Amino acid sequence: MATGRPHRPATRSRGIPEATVARLPLYLRALTALSERSVPTVSSEELAGAAGVNSAKLRKDFSYLGSYGTRGVGYDVEYLVYQISRELGLTQDWPVVIVGIGNLGAALANYGGFASRGFRVAALIDADPAMTGRPVAGIAVQHIDELETIIEENGVSIGVIATPAGAAQQVCDRLVEAGVTSILNFAPTVLSVPEGVDVRKVDLSIELQILAFHEQRKAGEASPSAAPAAHAAPAAPASIPSGPGAPAGAVVRGREDADARADRDGDPGDDLPAVMPA
Repeated sequence: MATGRPHRPATRSRGIPEATVARLPLYLRALTALSERSVPTVSSEELAGAAGVNSAKLRKDFSYLGSYGTRGVGYDVEYLVYQISRELGLTQDWPVVIVGIGNLGAALANYGGFASRGFRVAALIDADPAMTGRPVAGIAVQHIDELETIIEENGVSIGVIATPAGAAQQVCDRLVEAGVTSILNFAPTVLSVPEGVDVRKVDLSIELQILAFHEQRKAGEASPSAAPAAHAAPAAPASIPSGPGAPAGAVVRGREDADARADRDGDPGDDLPAVMPA
């Protein structure tokens, strides 16, 4: 299988940790809101609060960009918007194809935030012949048989998969062989890709299940019957192995602990959280 076009993001070559990369869109969203209100400067504390992180972490993240702000003044909002946009590669046009134009694919096609964030929906693709030629968000849906030609003609390197789980791997393989090197996967399945191809997964059902676990735990803590007995068994160790038999919360807690250690140690290898369009 072809590995697609060379794909080495500038952030990796410059040694910016993946955890920092994952927070840059949060800072950019907060800064864009400030810019729209014509706010010229912002302190690290104000920006950290708007982005949902602590100010020390924000200052460390910005140090990787070479931006340290001005004591007593803060950070220049417009310059930071440009600097983060450039670091994320958003100062250029990124053509994107969406494969699978069901309810979810159509909703993604209608999302108005792509263009303002440097992404252009170049094509909508579906395997259903009845969908071919049908306009969605002002774009005519094209048949999957034209996938490779569409990718080549539009110079596409980013693909979005919104197909049923059973079709996702086959679509992924065709995208990669055609030259796509970054994939956003909405299908409820794990994709196998060669080295050099980046996959980001968005699984709404998993996120809801994690929330259900926390709701159940909060309900148990609020119940009087949940009070521990006088001779309760020792608490479970903080590090709980994850796996098919482990409870959802065990995986979440282990990941949170790993993220905290990675942020403390500057480890560039921690997982990026799933990011939905803002």
